[in-house]
Amino acid sequence: MDAVRIVLQVLLVLSSMVLTLFILLHKGKGGGLSDMFGGGMSTSLGGSSVAERNLDRFTVAVASVWAASIIGLGLLARFVS
Repeated sequence: MDAVRIVLQVLLVLSSMVLTLFILLHKGKGGGLSDMFGGGMSTSLGGSSVAERNLDRFTVAVASVWAASIIGLGLLARFVS
């Protein structure tokens, strides 16, 4: 069970870093902290572009892996001592 725990911990760390990167890549909706970092100076490209939709899909997929690894670690901690 130690190997499973190590794999889940590595998966959690990697998915956390990738999820943070994907969230920071999203286009700001305006009026928030994204404007402070240059997000307010957007071009006329809409937020519904193919790249933005794919980024949304990748973010949801990585968030699902992140949540599954947390649930797996929690189950291991609860039932395997």
